[in-house]
Amino acid sequence: MQGRIRPSKAAGKVHYAIREVVVLAKKLEAEGRRILYLNIGDPNAYDYDLAPIAIEAGCKALRSAKNGYANSLGLEEAIEAILKDAKERQGISSALGAFTGNGASECIDLCITALVDPSDNILLPCPTYPLYSAILNRLGVEARYYKLDEAKAWEPDVEHMASLIDANTRAVVVINPNNPTGSVYSKETLLRIADLAKSHNLLVFNDEIYDRLILDKDKEHCCLASLEPELSVVTFNGLSKSFLGPGLRVGWGVYSGIRENLHDYIEAVNRLLRSRLSASHPMQYAIAPCLQEPSTHLTGFIDSLKERRDLCIKRIAQIPGLSCQSPAGSFYAFVRVEGESDDKAWCRRLLEEHGVVVVPGSGFGYTEANAVYFRIVFLPPLEILNEAFDKIAKYMQD
Repeated sequence: MQGRIRPSKAAGKVHYAIREVVVLAKKLEAEGRRILYLNIGDPNAYDYDLAPIAIEAGCKALRSAKNGYANSLGLEEAIEAILKDAKERQGISSALGAFTGNGASECIDLCITALVDPSDNILLPCPTYPLYSAILNRLGVEARYYKLDEAKAWEPDVEHMASLIDANTRAVVVINPNNPTGSVYSKETLLRIADLAKSHNLLVFNDEIYDRLILDKDKEHCCLASLEPELSVVTFNGLSKSFLGPGLRVGWGVYSGIRENLHDYIEAVNRLLRSRLSASHPMQYAIAPCLQEPSTHLTGFIDSLKERRDLCIKRIAQIPGLSCQSPAGSFYAFVRVEGESDDKAWCRRLLEEHGVVVVPGSGFGYTEANAVYFRIVFLPPLEILNEAFDKIAKYMQD
């Protein structure tokens, strides 16, 4: 009789808390419980829909027989639009080229895989988006976590970042606007990171998937790759967040810096791109229209997000034991709970007793003595958010 099939050790190290919390939620929902989902950054899961211009472009491509394999590096007209946007809107004067992927996640995965060997390490923010940790765990590469400073609106601690660098450090990941905190980094901080990366010959993985979703008038998003033309950077973006199309799985990366310095690395990424054939062919036809034509949907979307963000911050401030830095970008808030020590247990009880799904802070690699954290998504309608915070308030009083 055949025995059990043993999975890899690498697979056992991969965790993705944002979706793992849904397993229990679905079980409770199947039992007839009302569940309020504040866990996943998918606008389509709430009352938002894909940008109309992307719908039109995708449908036209599907009906025009654009359903075979695309060029492995990306559709030509899409690449042209990405580079134009990078240079004109983001200010990346040293943009060298671009490629498309099945979501920004695949682009990030391929770019990390093309860079590191098991003896290397990469610097990640803490808290961090768990995709990065999952990739490094799978590759057997060390993640070194630099602190984001809650007291300074979750800005990166550049001194701590510098202290983690050694001869085996290959790259630093910058997520701006940040997930899970919603922070938008200052130009001064980004300049210091750029100087540090350049002096240590580090590649910068610059994740800007939320760069159009700036919620405060006194905040301006600054693209790190625009600040130092000679710095080697890959800047990631896509249609998932600002264009409300996470299910399209359309993302891209833009290389910038000195061509000679990046030549071998770009070819390594290209080999990986060719090995997986191509990103979604018809959906790539949505890229150029989205980037080249006015984003008329954004004003209403951002106004709605600000209203929902403001409600969340107000409700959090009214609940004893909770506090939160107001997020300036994205659609997330990272909430502190005083006097607790086990965030997973705290979030599980909130779900089991009150039916509210949030993601524990440790799912983003963040823990602290005498407090726990959880991330909420403020995409749901106001009435859902109010209901959720009524339940959270009752939970905190129990």
